[in-house]
Amino acid sequence: MSVAQSAVGAGRGNAWAGSNVLVTGAGGFVGAWLALELANRGARVVALLHDRQPVSSLEALGGERQAVRAYGSVTDEALLDRLLNRYEVDTVFHLAAQAIVGAANRSPLPTFEANVRGTWTVLETARRCSTIRRVVVASSDKAYGEHVQLPYTEEFSLLGLNPYDASKACADVIARSYHKAFRLPVVVVRCANIYGGGDLNFSRIVPGTIHSALRGEPPIVRSDGTPVRDYLYVEDAVRGYLAAAERLEDPAVAGCPFNFGTKRPVAVLELVGAILNATGRSDLKPKVLGKGKLSGEIDRQYLSSVRAHEVLGWSARESLESGLMKTTAWYAKFLAGQERSQAR
Repeated sequence: MSVAQSAVGAGRGNAWAGSNVLVTGAGGFVGAWLALELANRGARVVALLHDRQPVSSLEALGGERQAVRAYGSVTDEALLDRLLNRYEVDTVFHLAAQAIVGAANRSPLPTFEANVRGTWTVLETARRCSTIRRVVVASSDKAYGEHVQLPYTEEFSLLGLNPYDASKACADVIARSYHKAFRLPVVVVRCANIYGGGDLNFSRIVPGTIHSALRGEPPIVRSDGTPVRDYLYVEDAVRGYLAAAERLEDPAVAGCPFNFGTKRPVAVLELVGAILNATGRSDLKPKVLGKGKLSGEIDRQYLSSVRAHEVLGWSARESLESGLMKTTAWYAKFLAGQERSQAR
């Protein structure tokens, strides 16, 4: 059993048995968790990864043999056309994106290329493929930009203006336009900040803080620690993606966006403190580098998931504390294994 076989599908039916599913961005940790859960539910999964890495999240989670792996860019129309038709794909989960805010600020054009052009390429090839029955597109809470009123609901305007935020807002609107104009069965998912085992980008606050704490080093906080966000455990996010896809025949779902969050926003320093408690290193004192919020960073941002609860029957199951305990346990095992391999 892979490490990703978990409580995601506890008590589930077998709605995905025999489905042919393409997951773009399966080299990222959310895409990897989703691909593995679909495989565990009996789907035939085609996992599209951008690069051949020494260790991708899919491999780190133990699922390299549970999916057909393809390598390439979501901007490659011929590749997508081949995959959809060769494997008779009926469902697409489009998670591929350049997701690092700092990289987007340093070099916006590759971000727009991957996140915007990549999205319309996926949607257009799906539109032309006769076997497609549903498409789920990953947007983000960042697409909303900054609003005074909180929490953000799906009716709020998409005001994201920083490069990453703007790219997700564009992809979000394009996805919904394909439903309106072409009746493509599309649903848009807007998640809060997702964390969990398998995230190998240690510049992110959760894996970075866990990594520091497990090494006995004070964690680094780049901002002043006051920005408030919502942190969603990866298994809850995966359940959200699946719930949205399973209900796509419902007119209240097709063409609509759905927020997935926890209803418990926390400040960065509170999150770091919770991580230190989970690692048993509450004696460590964070190094706070920022004198204010980082350039372009929104001070307070979190979501309402009322629509997801009422229409999809979804709500987050993991508390921040329980999710961090699971995440910490995963990294402790993974990093120990890496150290043993390097010592050989």
